[in-house]
Amino acid sequence: MADKLEVAIAAGGTAGHINPALALAEELRERGHHVTFFGQTQKLEGTLVPAAGFDFKPIRVTGFDRARPWTVVSALVRMRRAEGVLDADFRASGAPDVAVGFGAYVEMPLMSWCRRHEVPYVLHEQNSVPGLANKTAAKGATSVCVSLPQAMAAFKDHIGAKTAVVVTGNPVRRSVINASRQAGRQAFGVPEGKTMLLVFGGSLGAKHLNEGLVALKGELLGRPDVYVVHSTGKDLYEPVVASLALTKEEQARWRVMPYIDNMGEALAAADVVLSRAGASSIAEIAALAVPSMLVPYPLATADHQTTNARYLVDAGAAVLLKDEDIDTPAFAEGLLRLVDDAQCRDAMRAAARGLGQDRAAASLADQVESAALR
Repeated sequence: MADKLEVAIAAGGTAGHINPALALAEELRERGHHVTFFGQTQKLEGTLVPAAGFDFKPIRVTGFDRARPWTVVSALVRMRRAEGVLDADFRASGAPDVAVGFGAYVEMPLMSWCRRHEVPYVLHEQNSVPGLANKTAAKGATSVCVSLPQAMAAFKDHIGAKTAVVVTGNPVRRSVINASRQAGRQAFGVPEGKTMLLVFGGSLGAKHLNEGLVALKGELLGRPDVYVVHSTGKDLYEPVVASLALTKEEQARWRVMPYIDNMGEALAAADVVLSRAGASSIAEIAALAVPSMLVPYPLATADHQTTNARYLVDAGAAVLLKDEDIDTPAFAEGLLRLVDDAQCRDAMRAAARGLGQDRAAASLADQVESAALR
C-alpha cells in the first residue's frame, strides 16, 4: 500500500458525478489516505460531501452555454479566479500528492493547477460518451479511468503520449455495496420468498415507463407472490397514484413513492429491476447483481443510455427494450418473463457478478495510488 497520500478531488453538479467520487473517497480513507473535496457550496456537493464526513473547500466556477458563445469569457475568468484560490490554499496547507476529477466543469481549475505544478492527476468518466471537461483535461492526465469499455475510443484523440486509458468500472458507495437483502425486505414490507419488482426512472422519474407499468397492474397483482416497489419521480407521483387507484389490499403489494432514499436496500431486496440506463443506475444494478430490464431514455445525448445498457445486456445480465416499445406486447412479455422465471434470473445474476462492478472503487483507488507514485 502507498504511504499516506493527500488526495484532492473535484466533483460536482449532479449525484451521478458526486456519488462515484464519494465511493472512491471512502475507499481511499479506508486505505489510510486523506481526501479533500473542492466544489461549490450551493451545489449538491456542498451538502453530500460534508454529510459523508470529508473535508470540503469551496471554489466558484461556471460552465458556459454553447448556444451563447460569449459566456465562455465569464466562465474562463471564474476558472482563473478559482485556480488562484486553489493556489493560495495549497501554498498555505501543502499541495496534494495526486488529484482526481470526475468530469464536471468544477474539475477544470484543479486539473489546470495540477498540470501547471506537475502534480499527477487521474480522471474518471462515468458515461459511455465523455463530457467536454474530461476531454479537455485528458491530455495532461496520468490515467483516464472509464466506467465502460465503449468510452475508451472517445479519448483516443484527447490523451497525452503517456496517458493510460483504463477500464475501472463506476465506483458505487459502500452503503449500496454493503446493503442487506433482509434489511431491504423489512424496509419495503416484502416477505422473504416473494418476488420483488423494483421500478425507478432516475430522480425525476420516467413518464412513459410509469405509464407502461400502470398498464400491467392487473397482470402483476394477478400474481399473488409478486410485490412492486415503484419510484415515480417527484413530479409524477400524484398522477401515477391516481392512475393506479390501488385499493387498501393492493397497496400492501404495490408500494408507490416519489423517490427512494435507501437505494442500496431497495436493490439488495429486489429480484428484478425495471429502469432507465443512467450511468449510476447501471453501476448500482451491476454491483448488486440484480437482473434487469433496461429502457434507455431516448433523448439522451448521443443515445449514451443505450450504450450504457449494452454493458449489462451484452454480458447476459439484463434485457434491453426501446422506449418506443413500451406500448407493444414486447414490454409485457419481457418484464413478466423476468418476474416469472427464477432460473433465468439466477443466470443473469451470475453474469452480473462476473463483471466485478462491486470492485470498481478499489480499481480506481489503485490507479490513484499508482499515479501518485510515478
